[in-house]
Amino acid sequence: MRLTQWTDYTLRVLMYCAASQGRVQPVTITEIAASHGISRSHLTKIVQDLAARGWLETTRGRGGGLRLLVLAKDIALGEVVRAMETDFAMVECFDPTLNQCRLSGHCRLKGVLNQATQSYLGVLDAVTLADLVPTSVNGLPPAVN
Repeated sequence: MRLTQWTDYTLRVLMYCAASQGRVQPVTITEIAASHGISRSHLTKIVQDLAARGWLETTRGRGGGLRLLVLAKDIALGEVVRAMETDFAMVECFDPTLNQCRLSGHCRLKGVLNQATQSYLGVLDAVTLADLVPTSVNGLPPAVN
């Protein structure tokens, strides 16, 4: 299983904001884009999505930027991944409308892969943003210090 680029960038935005929680100035999209070498316009779409989901607060204008609306300790990675990923069907038989497999009636692979997917998500459910980021020093994220 591989996360989409959208989910990868979403996690980076949230982690950057979590690492910056203690600083006075909010994080900016430009700052995150420069730090990670990601397109600013792509990050803008992700930030809008995160704000609409209630995870980020965005403020426009001079002195504006991004802040976590929810405490980092209250955002589980599993929740984020489930919200961002659109497809957890590892094989064709996970989707009954697309399933053409001749083995479906007596194959145990679907059950094993479903169990693996649930285990994967279970591990992510046990980890929060706070678990992933060290606390900031002098109000700057560790990557910028």
